[in-house]
Amino acid sequence: MLEGAVPAFPTAREFAAIDIGSNSVRLVLYRLEGRAIWTVFNEKVLAGLGRDMATTGRLSEDGAALALTALKRFAAVIDGVKPAQTFVAATAAVREASDGQSFCERVAAETGLIIRVLSGEEEARYAAFGVIAGMPRADGVAADLGGASLELVGIEEGRVGRGITLPLGPFSLAGDGPIDPGRLRETIATRLKPAGDYQADTLYAVGGAWRTLAQVHMGHARYPLHIVHQYVMEADEARDIIRLIARSSRTSLERWKGLSKKRAETLPHAALVLEGLIDRLGLKRIVLSAWGVREGLLFEALDEETATADPLLAGCTALGARQGISPGLPGALYGWIQPIFDALPTIFGGERDRVLADAACRLADLGARLHPDHRIELAFDQVLRAPIPGQTHAERAFLATAVNARYGGGAATPEPDTMGRLLTEEQRTSGRALGLAIRLACDLSGRSPQLLVNAHIAVADGVLVLSASDGYADVLLGEQTRRRGKALAEALGLKLDIRNGR
Repeated sequence: MLEGAVPAFPTAREFAAIDIGSNSVRLVLYRLEGRAIWTVFNEKVLAGLGRDMATTGRLSEDGAALALTALKRFAAVIDGVKPAQTFVAATAAVREASDGQSFCERVAAETGLIIRVLSGEEEARYAAFGVIAGMPRADGVAADLGGASLELVGIEEGRVGRGITLPLGPFSLAGDGPIDPGRLRETIATRLKPAGDYQADTLYAVGGAWRTLAQVHMGHARYPLHIVHQYVMEADEARDIIRLIARSSRTSLERWKGLSKKRAETLPHAALVLEGLIDRLGLKRIVLSAWGVREGLLFEALDEETATADPLLAGCTALGARQGISPGLPGALYGWIQPIFDALPTIFGGERDRVLADAACRLADLGARLHPDHRIELAFDQVLRAPIPGQTHAERAFLATAVNARYGGGAATPEPDTMGRLLTEEQRTSGRALGLAIRLACDLSGRSPQLLVNAHIAVADGVLVLSASDGYADVLLGEQTRRRGKALAEALGLKLDIRNGR
């Protein structure tokens, strides 16, 4: 297996994170299996703590009451779950409010929760850590938009740079009466002047308002995969949806499907801040990150070996191990299919193709515990929509195509329109060939690594050659192997040659 390989059955641990933001108060419970991070509980209350900050400099009284009620509940949940570690962090509203400290003291007295109030730079740094935790190859600028502030921090090859915080949250920009887009644009441009050093092609957008904006864009684009994490908007596409939102009244926004009244209130501000960033930073694309400060706090707590592991491989290992029944199979498969992998064209980049092939092998036993009549579509759907970070939407589709072929699915796959939207023809062909190679290996060996080492595969001079070690030809090279080999050879555009000896 590749570097960054993780144990087949890593020890599981529970973590909890409470994020007390300017707009929302949220509890997330995580289950960690090595570098694989699963969200197992997620509850949010839109308290609006920072709603009155621009006019009073204090926390909203109604918001504080809502937040305290939510935190009492969260404390009870944590007491019941008893996670290995709990993080409680507050951001801009509590940090900047004149009564922020007294709020923290009241929370401690009534719930037992000790709040860590993050500085602006700390908030930016943890948001960047969260982006890296979910996208280790991120390169650009992380931007975390909360209710009261915007944090910016540069990211380069997994390293976090200097961060700044700016008063650009919707509550910091809100005024009385309807929004005046022209005046708001001027205010945003003025407040973004300190961000001149953060020029980049890619912005990694963190925050609920921008996730909502992305979901609106998905709906208008009729995008087939409703997963926000690593969703990409080109700058021109983002401008189009921003203009639509900016010219829509609050009443009309509230009628949009899936958009709550509280989100409708803040969405135009968030959209215009994003437009200002596109202009100020010279952005070419926006990549959404569902991971932010909470996951950044969690990521910092990992030991170095775990933190540097590949989250895609870790997630596929954990998912495949939970569903499968042969722990040694993925490693054996990855070694066995190398001649096929070497014969495939480069799809996502040489090293990245190897990671994806490794991930596909770790998912090879995913359908073992699924009903055989529905195994193809169930395995396909799990892979396409699994909450595993560290993969683009195209890579999700590629792995789903491979798993579909591994379980005997046709070239069309269960969602042909989705695959056609996310993958090129070459990517679909390569994904299918990879899956057929895994299917061949699994079926000729009965999923036994011990038997698989006695079968051999090679590609030479336009021919796919299958052979067996002495004494194993009758055991391994039967009619089913011939059928599986023929399907793989056809997918690769090769002839098939089955030989009784090496």
